[in-house]
Amino acid sequence: MAAQKRKADDLAGELPKQMRQCVLEEVGKFSHSTVDVPGPPAIGYALVRVGAVGMCGTDFHAFHGRQNFFTFPRVLGHEVGCTIVALGDGSETALRVGDRCSVVPYWGCNQCVACRNGKSNCCEKISVIGVHRDGAMREYMEVPLDKLVPSKSLSLEQLALVETLCIGSHAVSRGAPVAGENALVVGAGPVGVGTAQFVKAAGCNVAVMDISKTRLEFVKTAADVQHTINSSECGAESVVEAIKKVFGGELPTLVFDATGNLTSMQAAFQYPAHGGRLVFVGHTKQSVSFENPLFHARELTVMGSRNALPHDFAHTIGLIETGKVDTSVWISHRCTMDNYESSFMDWMKPETGVLKGIVQMHSDVPPPPVQDTKKAKAMLSLCKLCGTCACGCSEQTAEVSS
Repeated sequence: MAAQKRKADDLAGELPKQMRQCVLEEVGKFSHSTVDVPGPPAIGYALVRVGAVGMCGTDFHAFHGRQNFFTFPRVLGHEVGCTIVALGDGSETALRVGDRCSVVPYWGCNQCVACRNGKSNCCEKISVIGVHRDGAMREYMEVPLDKLVPSKSLSLEQLALVETLCIGSHAVSRGAPVAGENALVVGAGPVGVGTAQFVKAAGCNVAVMDISKTRLEFVKTAADVQHTINSSECGAESVVEAIKKVFGGELPTLVFDATGNLTSMQAAFQYPAHGGRLVFVGHTKQSVSFENPLFHARELTVMGSRNALPHDFAHTIGLIETGKVDTSVWISHRCTMDNYESSFMDWMKPETGVLKGIVQMHSDVPPPPVQDTKKAKAMLSLCKLCGTCACGCSEQTAEVSS
């Protein structure tokens, strides 16, 4: 305890009076400024030093003025790895100064029916940092204690990746997989690959279906998925028959659609077995229709999946810590606060081949784990295939804002 107190005092003593931040003032325009570091945190809150921030399609859409429910001016950044530097006096928590954490960016009202039932991820008045309120593109910020999920071993960059991976983790949690059951993931973009990783970690027999040969080859290499289906090459053999062939003549009992594509989502009702479950990970603004006789005859359970919950973050961190989910290949580009704006512009160009860009907010952000070269090359081929929206925003557009 004495050592912990000395560490806390040391960190608190190092706090500067001012910090840098970057603000998206309006469509296409950033500004950089120096502002005061937030004062002592209130009870139930922590002051954190932001270490790494991931950029994704939400941020790029906001820059172009195409992000739903977004208001200007706004500090971007909802994928965060940080270190606690102060705790609000009187706060009852197991967290300690010096803990490295991932931030759950979905902040609920704690009053609506969803929040009262433990589903703050779909709060009626949800407030997402970097979208509805200022995010992490600043050196320090105040965060509710229940939105901080710690890790003793992950780097700050890995912790910034957790939010991205949690989209798939939460979807798999919704599907309630049982070890040994057959599961199909439709869509082999980053969100689908993440979903496949988590359903595989749950012990399921996993197949991934897509229309891209390149994406399917990537899934085999980077996500260790053995069974793939190229639905564009089924020919006379129907897609349903191709799925049955993979699973020994039966349809899977668990299906995830991670495409956000209307045609794919409507076709997905044909893929679950009788009594099966269908989880929509990606979403579309269009109306999705289905054949009622098929739906009732199979007694299907259909679910949506939105954002993630703190326990999804904890689960994801645990799987990364134990090596069951590999993050070493996800980060394709890095920058610092000094070259953030120029890097952000470059990352929006398809030829740059960005899968995930990370902003290192301080010079002392530790290096990431060594990459698996074979997997890294597979990831890069996926980046170049997907282009600007390689982060998965094309599959799950503005998921954190809806």
